[in-house]
Amino acid sequence: MPPFIENPFTTHTLPCGMRIICAPSPTQVVYCGIAVDAGTRDEQYHESGMAHFVEHMSFKGTHRRTARQIINRLESVGGDLNAYTGKEETVFYSSVLKQHLPKAIDLLVDITLNSTFLQEEMSKEVEVVIDEIESYNDQPCELIYDEFEEICFPSHPLGRNILGEADKLRELTSQHMHAFHQRMYRPERMVLFVYGDVEPEQVIRLTEKALANSNLSHPSYSLMPLPRTAPVPFRPAEATTTRKKDTHQAHVVIGARSFGGNNPRHLHLYLMNNLLGGPCMSSLLNLSLRERNGLVYTVESNATCYTDSGVWTTYFGCDSKDVRKCCRLVERELQKLTDKPLSVQRLNAARRQLKGQIAVSYDNFESLAISMAKRYLHYDSTQTMQQLFNRLDELTPDQLWETAQEVFSPQNLHTLIYK
Repeated sequence: MPPFIENPFTTHTLPCGMRIICAPSPTQVVYCGIAVDAGTRDEQYHESGMAHFVEHMSFKGTHRRTARQIINRLESVGGDLNAYTGKEETVFYSSVLKQHLPKAIDLLVDITLNSTFLQEEMSKEVEVVIDEIESYNDQPCELIYDEFEEICFPSHPLGRNILGEADKLRELTSQHMHAFHQRMYRPERMVLFVYGDVEPEQVIRLTEKALANSNLSHPSYSLMPLPRTAPVPFRPAEATTTRKKDTHQAHVVIGARSFGGNNPRHLHLYLMNNLLGGPCMSSLLNLSLRERNGLVYTVESNATCYTDSGVWTTYFGCDSKDVRKCCRLVERELQKLTDKPLSVQRLNAARRQLKGQIAVSYDNFESLAISMAKRYLHYDSTQTMQQLFNRLDELTPDQLWETAQEVFSPQNLHTLIYK
């Protein structure tokens, strides 16, 4: 949203509990969707992969529309409809010219609340999801992140693969799908979001009209979702886990448990992660492993944030003979950050770089709309770019040093190697 507007957000809660958030944009395209507080973390053990499968099946027919009608509803006017499932949320989103916003809102409410989950459609779609799983298993650079989270969150839903397991998915029935949907897809667990040149009052009217055709009166909506289990403190029993994989190069993740979005230290880690292994070629890890030593093509680091916990990781791919040397170089860069605080000059440079990247990212309106919705969904709060900049300006070298010592210290790190 434009940074010059002090508070661009309009929020509203409908009588059914669904929240609405709107923000203005300068284009004629509207980015809108529904974020649902339901993800992998909300599955019971026998429901592994259910949240993602429900997302797929939401496009396969409702009480009002066939799968073909769902596909054509926005595509016929040049719009787009998509969805994704995460560990803590499922997001359905669309982009259309603003005159077609009524079509988009009506469709979004329909597929999130009125899906039929017909058994014959499930039997076809489950094979599509299993193909997706197999495709994912062929990508060790992606698969290694999932296994690392399983190590960080043992026997906890946050450690599960979002896609689930083929055997469990084939056992799911239409009744299982309805039970999960009625438990989790409740209006009070949803945020309808709109980023566009439209009036919030119009969005509220359109949403109320769409909800009038929904299943909100169904008695199953009295079912209560299970409370989320908090992750337990974790320290790996072994410092390194090695898996034998038939791959051309070795894949390595080094990382640790970190902070959730409700912890202010997540922002400290966010800045330090960008300095260490962010997207810039001048990141510390890229300079060390690639530019100075020529050992890798890709090296990156990420700070994954859930509401009450998180994972910090750095990843690289290299020749198997170079794994030990690359690990030492990563450890050396981490040790530099834990040995002493950043200088004020270096912190200011890192802060300036991150602010520039954030400003550029705000031109990706679809991503911005989804980020706005997720923040409101999980934390019931909003944040402008300027407010984020102000928080970054308040960070001190000592705060970052303390965070580095907690996350990057050798006793907190675990290494997972595929080779």
